[in-house]
Amino acid sequence: MFVYHHKVHYYETDRMGITHHSNYIRFMEEARVAFLDEIGASFARIEADGIVSPVMAVEGRYLHTTTFDDVIDVEVFIKEMSPLKLRIGYRMRVGETEVFEGMSLHCFLGKDGRPVRILERYPQFAPYVPAEE
Repeated sequence: MFVYHHKVHYYETDRMGITHHSNYIRFMEEARVAFLDEIGASFARIEADGIVSPVMAVEGRYLHTTTFDDVIDVEVFIKEMSPLKLRIGYRMRVGETEVFEGMSLHCFLGKDGRPVRILERYPQFAPYVPAEE
């Protein structure tokens, strides 16, 4: 499991002083980019190879509020990976308090718009893919 740390900025809060709900999607993206960098499959590298990775779906559940200066620990993990799709999970905590859980679903496409079997091209994903039950 990979953990990314995000310190809530003042501009990410709303009039009530809590982190605006839309920012959690940004935190997911920041964490996902850092995770891919960490495993050697960065977006820069994938895109240089002519592959794009559109987001197909995003889900989230808000469990507890966060505020300015909170440090959110974002756990990033692969929930599921098929030959053509990648489902990434996210758990966010401030200390011991779980504040958000989410998921993003991605596919991989070549320059021609056709699906790419990403695991064949980037075997570094394999150690992070959960075993089938």
